Amino acid sequence: MSDSDEGAGRAAPSRRKDARRNKENLLDAAAAVFVASGVDAPVRDIAARAGVGLGTIYRHFPTRADLIIAVYRHQVDACAEAGPALLAAGATPHAALGEWIGLFVDFLVTKHGLAAVLHSDEAGFDALHTYFLDRLVPVCTQLLEAAAAAGEIRSDIDAYALMRGVGNLCIGAESDPRYDARRLVGLLVAGLRSPR
Repeated sequence: MSDSDEGAGRAAPSRRKDARRNKENLLDAAAAVFVASGVDAPVRDIAARAGVGLGTIYRHFPTRADLIIAVYRHQVDACAEAGPALLAAGATPHAALGEWIGLFVDFLVTKHGLAAVLHSDEAGFDALHTYFLDRLVPVCTQLLEAAAAAGEIRSDIDAYALMRGVGNLCIGAESDPRYDARRLVGLLVAGLRSPR
């Protein structure tokens, strides 16, 4: 192997990392634009926020549906990855659970527009909903089990039921400024405490 071959071998992983980071920045920009302006926002607004050309967006996401699905999955992944990190860094497992539920609420409240668009394709929506459950229920379960093992919360709480309850409390929050879903969810999380 020549010196130039070794250099090329090191450059390829670096380029892949850069491409992955650029795609993540693009997805973050799209999510922010969708939250601010809805999923029908012009693609040029997303490109401007991401600091890329329109061609870059279309190269990664040929259709708006491709972009919406990618944003949804990206946000689910971010929420899933946050759970273990919060548990490792949190003052207590209950505090980590509360922080994670807060992120989950943010996801739910800001993603209703995405879900509405995705729901028009029943098969695609079902696949994404399954992805959502497969990624997030285990994380919530891990947080609940850690808080229960620490004696901070009751041990009979099911992750899916809790997530469903939180989701129900978030319905309509994005369209009614008088309704504070985060406050009600906070009361729910506080109510998980073990009776002393």
